Amino acid sequence: MANRLKPICAGTLPLPHPKIFPQKLNAGLKNWSNIRINNNNRNRTNRRLVLGFGVVCSSWSQFMNMFGLQKGNSFLASAKQTSAVEEALKNVEWPEQFPFKPEDFQRYDESNDTFFYDSPRFVTHIDDYAIAALTKYYSEVFPPSNTPGVSMLDMCSSWVSHFPKGYKQERIVGMGLNEEELKRNPVLTKYIVQDLNVNPKLPFEDNSFDVITNVVSVDYLNKPLEVFMEMKRILKPSGLAIMSFSNRCFWTKAISIWTSTGDADHAMIVGAYFHYAGGFEPPQAVDISPNPGRSDPMYIVYSRKVSTA
Repeated sequence: MANRLKPICAGTLPLPHPKIFPQKLNAGLKNWSNIRINNNNRNRTNRRLVLGFGVVCSSWSQFMNMFGLQKGNSFLASAKQTSAVEEALKNVEWPEQFPFKPEDFQRYDESNDTFFYDSPRFVTHIDDYAIAALTKYYSEVFPPSNTPGVSMLDMCSSWVSHFPKGYKQERIVGMGLNEEELKRNPVLTKYIVQDLNVNPKLPFEDNSFDVITNVVSVDYLNKPLEVFMEMKRILKPSGLAIMSFSNRCFWTKAISIWTSTGDADHAMIVGAYFHYAGGFEPPQAVDISPNPGRSDPMYIVYSRKVSTA
């Protein structure tokens, strides 16, 4: 069993720092007030989803109360929380324009990420149950091992990718910030050290990958739209992009819109990246949490590049 690191993110203390978040919260919520969800099962159409009001965790409630923003329960707060993430991306009517502002991608610690990740961390950031759930999901959606011509990219990679045991392809590239960690990753056939927050340009040819994965790191991207547009460019037609996340992170390095919202909102955020990057099928969310309430939650937002004729 690998050493376990339990970093803090939305849902656990400490609360977001008041120097960054309070003055920007109202604007962030207003930006998202135009996102609507159709819910035919409840005979209510065009219901508004306001980012931040679907948060399950107690720390968010404390945060809202602290700044006088708790004005009653939203429809998400009263919904079944076990299905909130999977429901988040169903029948969404997206605003015409990208709803985020530059401040939504600010972080408490804006120091160079290369320095933060300079020392290797040979630890896991989610518990063994969540890892097993992710590996099982991969086993169900990945191309069969040793399929000729298959290329895969593990973005924000480290010493482990959580791929199925013995899984191989002729080309599995890892991108990350720590070379020592990448060297130790047994599934990779090649690795590249690159800070996507400095340079979101992916150094690959168009239409060159079948699958792109990103494990519990999408919340650190401060130029996510640029990164997702690059993902679209390098994916083959019908290529699959899988973004997985939990409620664990280095909260000082995660973007402010992430640390101030909850799990269902995170699915909406990642779904928005896919949508506004263009060229992707409507994103979908899956809750693969193995033991809700007793282990780390695990969520997937995925999409495929639109096929060409």
